[in-house]
Amino acid sequence: MRKFRAGLGIVAAATLLLTACSGAGSNGGSDAIDTSTKPADVTGDVSYAIWDVNQQPAMEALIKDFNKTYPKVKVKLQLTAYGQYFTKLQTQGSSKTLPDVFWMNGPHFQLYASNGLLAKLAPFEKAGVVDASHYPKAMNDIYTLNGEQYGIPKDFDTIAVFYNKDILEKAGVPAPTSSWTWDDYRRIAKEITDKLGAEGIIGSGDNYDTQAMVYPSIFSNGGTVIDADGKSGYDDPKTVQALEFWRSLVADGSMLTPEQNADTSGLQKFLDGKAGMVWSGNWQVSGLLSSVVAKSVRTVELPLAPSGERKTVIHGIGNVLAATSAGKPAAQAFFAYLGGKKAAEIQATMGTANPAYTGTQQAFVESAPDYDLQIFEDAAAKYSVAYPVSKNTSAWNTLEANLLPQAFSGEKPVKDVAADLATQMNAALAKG
Repeated sequence: MRKFRAGLGIVAAATLLLTACSGAGSNGGSDAIDTSTKPADVTGDVSYAIWDVNQQPAMEALIKDFNKTYPKVKVKLQLTAYGQYFTKLQTQGSSKTLPDVFWMNGPHFQLYASNGLLAKLAPFEKAGVVDASHYPKAMNDIYTLNGEQYGIPKDFDTIAVFYNKDILEKAGVPAPTSSWTWDDYRRIAKEITDKLGAEGIIGSGDNYDTQAMVYPSIFSNGGTVIDADGKSGYDDPKTVQALEFWRSLVADGSMLTPEQNADTSGLQKFLDGKAGMVWSGNWQVSGLLSSVVAKSVRTVELPLAPSGERKTVIHGIGNVLAATSAGKPAAQAFFAYLGGKKAAEIQATMGTANPAYTGTQQAFVESAPDYDLQIFEDAAAKYSVAYPVSKNTSAWNTLEANLLPQAFSGEKPVKDVAADLATQMNAALAKG
């Protein structure tokens, strides 16, 4: 479920308030997990906060199934629109009134974990009621800080290339295969643009999305966004080369300029049948199935970078337990249930999200047989990299949004923009 880019500005605003609560909570998750009480005898009320109304029916189904085993636990669902969700959570965190269990995402996770607001996962694994090995390592990494995991991955997004087979056929271009490269992508995009440009069709419908476009290309080429030492990777030559790849597509007219994309995005052109290819994630599937190009869309792995590798960014929602609720048996039981196979299977069957629990995604794969959605599952297992975050993610996300368009448009040399971005990003990262 891709829902994290909007509202990032509140991360920095929340830092001071939440820092005041550092160490808040009973013990950060060292409470013993109650495995001696019979499920039918566990009692208590549990609050569960989420942000997506489209997933509310599935979450209600989870609660209903949970109550078959824990009939005396009352779980109250708290729905808050995403635009207000983390603002509300910030207030609750500062007043030590967080929901017992709640949704978390990568960009906000470190802020809450570093301030002692989340329960650790280790006691649940030690008790044998949760097993993080059932989730992609890169997803576990998103919800891990200083070697300690806190969240249980709920669902996930990975990246591939959607292409319009009818546009490629019309341009006389063979469909790409898993062995294709960046050079192939650039060549196909140019051929489509040259042959069908008079009809308003462009080759590449990419729209400057960091998760779908920028980060996968950087990681595929061996570059970094934040390196192991917590420094910006934008001045890494391999990162610069990835940015130059996108600049080359804009320069030869195969991709919209940032200014053009602001009017009508490349992704929208793809959905309208006016773009041949686009790098994007599995969150697009439902929209594609209801679009005018539904029957024309096919999927292929990301093209191989000059490094000979392909990497996808992986991100997804995590369920977390408030540190203040870590000792409540009812909250422990519900949190552990959410990390189990049955909860994942219910989500998959209801089709509201692609569950992160390995082996439960078949319902999603079968939702669009022609799209070969197994590609997204294989990407998670074989070549995924965690979405890059830090404690103050929003600060450098803003820098990316302000500076990268200058490189892609050709306003300034890519190398110069990358160096400037790295310098400013390092200053932001140093502030913690």
